[in-house]
Amino acid sequence: MNKRDYYEILGVSRDASKEEIKNVYRKLALQYHPDRNKSPGAEEKFKEISEAYAVLSDDEKRIQYDRFGHAGIEGRYTWDDIFRDVDFDEIFRDLGFGFGGFGSIFEMFFGRMRRPSGPQKGPDLQYDLEITLEEAASGLRTEIDVPRTETCTICHGSGASPGTEPRTCPKCHGTGQLERASHLSGYARFIQIETCPFCHGRRTIIDSPCKNCNGTGEVQRTRKISLKIPSGVDTGYHLRLRGEGEAGIRGGPPGDLYVVIHVKPHEMFERKGSDLFCEIPINFIQAALGAEVEVPTLDSKAKLKIPPGTQTATVFRLKGKGLPNLHGFGRGDQFVKVVIRTPTKLTPRQKQLLTEFAKEMNNEPQ
Repeated sequence: MNKRDYYEILGVSRDASKEEIKNVYRKLALQYHPDRNKSPGAEEKFKEISEAYAVLSDDEKRIQYDRFGHAGIEGRYTWDDIFRDVDFDEIFRDLGFGFGGFGSIFEMFFGRMRRPSGPQKGPDLQYDLEITLEEAASGLRTEIDVPRTETCTICHGSGASPGTEPRTCPKCHGTGQLERASHLSGYARFIQIETCPFCHGRRTIIDSPCKNCNGTGEVQRTRKISLKIPSGVDTGYHLRLRGEGEAGIRGGPPGDLYVVIHVKPHEMFERKGSDLFCEIPINFIQAALGAEVEVPTLDSKAKLKIPPGTQTATVFRLKGKGLPNLHGFGRGDQFVKVVIRTPTKLTPRQKQLLTEFAKEMNNEPQ
């Protein structure tokens, strides 16, 4: 089932400020909080708006969501990561609810915050690749070096020396967390949870750490990855390479790698979609009498006919001289604006000819 867009859930625009998002959430929380609203569906609505606010109020999470949608959140953050840094205490205290912050909101709707004990997919990675406009037009094959964590080949991710195994943490009994306090407040039971200080949330104790990875189960390596960038890409386009992200957790699959394209600004051309725009100078003689001039394009040069009487800022179209359409539907066009340059240094003979020309035009200079 596809999840609704977070901006749609809160009813804000994609460029809404953090303050605007916070104010909208306060109003919606006051409307749907289960202590106040007992109608069917209010609890689900409250969960939905709280999740949307938790993501959009955090700068890093919002960037990931704007780029990759829900996949950018679910592939990178756990539920406790999503809710951890949100100051629900302040909001609900101001609204008059006895709410206990991150631990409480998570407990209220999703049960006690136990970290998954089974295999988990590794975190996704992002690699920003800068290319030229010419490379964006032609497409390219390239290689990138991506530093990432990989499962240790000696202990196979367990963190323990060969011949030994981790043992269950005796303090948290393998949960990775400890319950410190519990109290009732109206509708909900609030539980304060903290990471187990004995095993630091890992749920196991390693008595004999693997020397290759120092007991982490992971090692840092740089992997060389070949890429094929299609022609027609623009800034913001991204490639998803499955399984090229960080190592999986507890034997889970590795995450994915997102390669985000950034096209460098060009000294001559401005791009709008698949079309290109540029300016070229011509002199007033060419403009008055007409001429054929050479115009640079991305891959060569083209001839452009200037008709007699052309005015400055006239725009001409070179059909098919833009960029290829990313989806394979032909090419864009190149639009050329001519700018008439007035000479600043004239010889005596040139001044004489222009003076005579002015007389012919009944425009005697003063």
